[in-house]
Amino acid sequence: MPLPRICWPLATLGLVLMPLALAAECGDPQVMTDDPWYSGELSCSTFPRLFKTEAEVYKRVTGRGVDSDEDKALAAWYWRNLHFAHGEEGHPDTFDRTSHSAWNREYWTGLYGFGFGICGTTHSQWTAEMQQLLGPFRGRVAGVEGHNSFEVYLTGGAYGQGDWALLDHDVSTVIFSDDGSRMLGITAIRPQITKYANPDFTPGRNHGWRVAGLAASDATAYAKFNTAEYGGGYSGPPPTVHLRAGESMRRYLAPGLGDGRTFVFWGRNYDAAGIPGPSRRESWVNQPEKMYQAAASCPPREGQVRYGNAAYTYVPDFAAGGYQDGVIDEAADHVTFEFYTPYVIGCTPADTSAWGIYAKGGRNGLVLAGRMTCAVSVSTDQGRTWEDGGAARDGLDLTDLVKGRQQYWIRFAAGPAALATSGLTLRTVCACNSTIIPHLHDGDNRITFLASETGVISAGPNKDQAEGHVVEGALGSAAVTLELATPRHEQAVHVYAASWEACGCPPKAGVKYQIEVSTDAGRNWKSVVKDWEVIRHDPEPGDWWSQSMTYGDVALDPASGPVRVRFTNNGGKPFLKVEAHLVYQVRRPGPVEVTFSWADDAGPARTASHAFAARAGQEDRTWSIPAGKQVKTLWVEYAAR
Repeated sequence: MPLPRICWPLATLGLVLMPLALAAECGDPQVMTDDPWYSGELSCSTFPRLFKTEAEVYKRVTGRGVDSDEDKALAAWYWRNLHFAHGEEGHPDTFDRTSHSAWNREYWTGLYGFGFGICGTTHSQWTAEMQQLLGPFRGRVAGVEGHNSFEVYLTGGAYGQGDWALLDHDVSTVIFSDDGSRMLGITAIRPQITKYANPDFTPGRNHGWRVAGLAASDATAYAKFNTAEYGGGYSGPPPTVHLRAGESMRRYLAPGLGDGRTFVFWGRNYDAAGIPGPSRRESWVNQPEKMYQAAASCPPREGQVRYGNAAYTYVPDFAAGGYQDGVIDEAADHVTFEFYTPYVIGCTPADTSAWGIYAKGGRNGLVLAGRMTCAVSVSTDQGRTWEDGGAARDGLDLTDLVKGRQQYWIRFAAGPAALATSGLTLRTVCACNSTIIPHLHDGDNRITFLASETGVISAGPNKDQAEGHVVEGALGSAAVTLELATPRHEQAVHVYAASWEACGCPPKAGVKYQIEVSTDAGRNWKSVVKDWEVIRHDPEPGDWWSQSMTYGDVALDPASGPVRVRFTNNGGKPFLKVEAHLVYQVRRPGPVEVTFSWADDAGPARTASHAFAARAGQEDRTWSIPAGKQVKTLWVEYAAR
């Protein structure tokens, strides 16, 4: 059965209606600076914005446009090299609530929540970008010697009707033919691996892209070609932050939060140079100007890439009623808040071991403050099951109940009236990719602001988060339907959906996958994905990954009632996992205050703030920030006012 819609009007519950809040919410605030390399999320939060940014950076550096498949692919590869690094990410609870299973394969979570991943993780996610950039199944993960690489299917010019080309950003490698006329695929590289794996073999033919750009021996992995992985990743909704009245989100570019000593992360603890958490020595990230025309492989530097943090601080406005912006369920004796983030909730591990994040005793991911004495419980599967958090109190740490996830519900066994004078504050700290945070540069900085005034509610991405929404069929079968609704009767305007299926090894030909949406309880259906079929191209290795993803999105006529999403296929292939996400218009959009903090030659910690009015979908370019020299951006904060 679907989860009930339980955010009833207060009058229905026999409570006294409070006046409208003076403060308001903000849906999807985004900022972009004019920094030439790391301008912020507004430059890359949708695929059209991302492709525009990639093309601009590529042309500025190389002088080439993106008129061909090859240049489009290289522009995407170049940008990815500058924003994503090899590293061991923390696993999500993809398939159950008790074990950390299966890498994250969703594109936006990987880019925004991590900015690092091992070779198979990042390349599986990247198939979603190639799908949008070039067309269906134009990218595949390629299993080689001790490594998961990547190939892109290019057409036109030297590639004719189509051929595979190596496009490996994990080890920063593309390999051109002897005459430089085209990029080669792994099948063409293998017979002459000694020659092509040598970064010093006629380097001019590679047009400024050094073979094995991170370590000189990396390209020897292409001596073998073991497996092909089609449809190994997918993209969900664009990364969206919904700030409720009384909520702020401060993103730190470097580990340590405000005191420089609180390390909250979700990945392997390398403890590089005494700083806990994920780190990478060899990467073009944070030194982007050095990659193109590099004469040598990337020099290692401890801590070249680290993680950032997104710290949410929420003080529900009980006095004026603004707390309702975040309520899922309330009555005289309880209130339940929701939390969603495009980032990943982290923790300060209880020990210093490599994978201490999985052990009990994690801290600083979710902490309460205030004068509360009621019981508190947490659900990470949207109310299907609850875990006891004990008695609410100042400093209560609930991190172990939410770490590694992107959503939770928290229920207080006291009503709004009882909590009104408690000073209740919820602090949720996530890991994030610092290269997606807008950077300032020396001199005058032009700021662009945009808020779509939307939020997202999700049935997924984890299996248990979707199971409670099943209304027809079942996971593990060839047909399943989910039903979900906006949290407070807002108008849903867009749906994103994805399935993870056992497609066969090799993927079975002729199987077509469908995703449909209905806003009238299944009487009429609209296609989200029609006749999706795994497309394979020769040459291929002798083995394949036996699973794949289907995904898509469609605009909706505004709907405040439940929305159904149906997944089917004609080949009897079981859906291992499905997910659906509703994008909705926030009810009370209001202004948001943006604050930058930076250091420069004029001082160690300078700040500047600006309040932007609520103008849904309209860019605002009225603000500029004068900075000094040797600028280092420290943090950026958005606060709903």
